[in-house]
Amino acid sequence: MVPNRRSFITGMAAAALAAAGPLSARAPSSRQFARKPARLRAGDTLGLVAPAGFVGDRFGIEAIETAVRAMGLVPKLASNLLTREGYLAGDDRRRAADFQAMFADDSVAAVMSVRGGWGCARILPYLDFEVLARNPKLFVGFSDNTALHMAIAVRCGFPTIHGPNAATAWQQSSWNAFHALAFEGETPTIEASPYPGNLLTRGASRVRTFRSGKATGRLLGGNLTVLSALVGTPYLPDFSGAILFLEDVNESEYRIDRMLTQLALSGLLGKVAGIVFGRCTSCAEQAAGYGNFTIYEVLDRAFAPLGVPAFQGAPFGHVSGQISIPEGVMAEIDADAGTIRVLEPAVR
Repeated sequence: MVPNRRSFITGMAAAALAAAGPLSARAPSSRQFARKPARLRAGDTLGLVAPAGFVGDRFGIEAIETAVRAMGLVPKLASNLLTREGYLAGDDRRRAADFQAMFADDSVAAVMSVRGGWGCARILPYLDFEVLARNPKLFVGFSDNTALHMAIAVRCGFPTIHGPNAATAWQQSSWNAFHALAFEGETPTIEASPYPGNLLTRGASRVRTFRSGKATGRLLGGNLTVLSALVGTPYLPDFSGAILFLEDVNESEYRIDRMLTQLALSGLLGKVAGIVFGRCTSCAEQAAGYGNFTIYEVLDRAFAPLGVPAFQGAPFGHVSGQISIPEGVMAEIDADAGTIRVLEPAVR
């Protein structure tokens, strides 16, 4: 098994390097992000892809199509959307071909991932990023789709939207936030969620400020696990002066600590102008008798010493009613108020 595994790893590495191009071309510039995809309009066709985990059955697809039609859009299914190979939606080349075909298809206005899981990073070596760059379209998704957001940022240089996958339960707040960015081209101010229910603190912000202040920079980020796994690859953009936003799910405190340490040791954290951590859902070690820092202590210890504004509490990530965050656009954060003020539209 060792020779086969070695051949697989070597082949993937060679493909990644061949696709990456020269190192000097990998840092996105402001000029690159000036190229923006067209906004969505009622009646547009939305391409549905599965670049990572498989969907399941046709009834799941029917539910997704119903949701897309409720958005006023026409769903178009990728050719291999119901294909399955283990935990993946078909083999790597097939998933890559489906993704790329949607960008090359002039009838498709935007592309949305149906779900996350694992597998987006596996298709990066098989994508022709020149095709994507010539056809800038909104790409929407979160979780494992972070790998595609980062690759598009560094290789194509146009904005995308870190937002709900098509199979997500679209609450009204999620739809409103997505519609504002993708259809209206608005520049909203995103606020930390208030405490819910009939608590004494109902209506008060749940922001946790690790370092006070305001900062302006280009929004880049997504799922911490996926982003940290891209360190050392040609698919991670330059974070110099960026506003880094992060979220995660089902990770123990020490794992979050480990991944943030990796980002720090790689030099990434030392480059950013500010940090926003959304939600870390179910991020608590369950083993009995296992002593931990709390997740808030882990974040505080990682972010406070950086000397840049940093806070936690924005409603994005693996949460009900998640909002959309535009990737690659300029924004200002206020770590004391717990706000992200988008300064430019993600669409034209």
